[in-house]
Amino acid sequence: MKVLSIGNSFSQDAQRYLHLISKKEEEEFITVNLMIPGCPLWKHYRNMLSEEKAYGLESNGNDTGFKVSLKEALLADKWDVITLQQNSLSTCDWNNFAPYVKPLAEYVRKMCPAAKLYVHQTWGYENGSGLLESVSCSSMEDMSEKVFANYDRMVKEINADGIIRDGEAMLELSRRIPKVHRDTFHASYGVGRYMLSCMWYSTLTGKEVTGDFDYFDCECSDEEIKVAKAVVKEMVFNK
Repeated sequence: MKVLSIGNSFSQDAQRYLHLISKKEEEEFITVNLMIPGCPLWKHYRNMLSEEKAYGLESNGNDTGFKVSLKEALLADKWDVITLQQNSLSTCDWNNFAPYVKPLAEYVRKMCPAAKLYVHQTWGYENGSGLLESVSCSSMEDMSEKVFANYDRMVKEINADGIIRDGEAMLELSRRIPKVHRDTFHASYGVGRYMLSCMWYSTLTGKEVTGDFDYFDCECSDEEIKVAKAVVKEMVFNK
């Protein structure tokens, strides 16, 4: 399966282990992330219009060192799935989505008519994070409620083929594991990123992650792996 994300560091987190997990499951993914740190939908829209080589190209969880335009990336391969998402600081206000989601979706479908278009639901900030005040939220739960509502609306607005509910999974993971963020907003290098990649694998294939995995950027305990798999199973198969 070939997956392209029009994203930022949150899709970088989510894709980090996806290729490697899929190999372990004997269903290999080719994953590409278009990386601009903190990139919001308005900037993706601007890049769509300008065709600027603005994106760092990440392939199978690693930086390639190449720069590409949105158009070049869309036309570079026959994508099975393309994902869209908002910058996390912009997710609590629908006005940050409204002018851009439909034109971007239309452009993606025009360039890649055979691809399925998915929404990547991002997640709330860690309780106690100073960034919560920036989005007028009091807690991860408070932020998550607003984020989920806007992403559900985005799915309807663009008639998306599906949604990857990483935000809901991160919220649930945070209730079972003390530390799932690395800096109060990005996913932790171990269990956070692992769980997110498992969410993508299971959502896009309809299959559970069953194999062992030990290629982590930092330590991840057997118990954390077990909890992550349990959360993914609940989010994807038991809801």
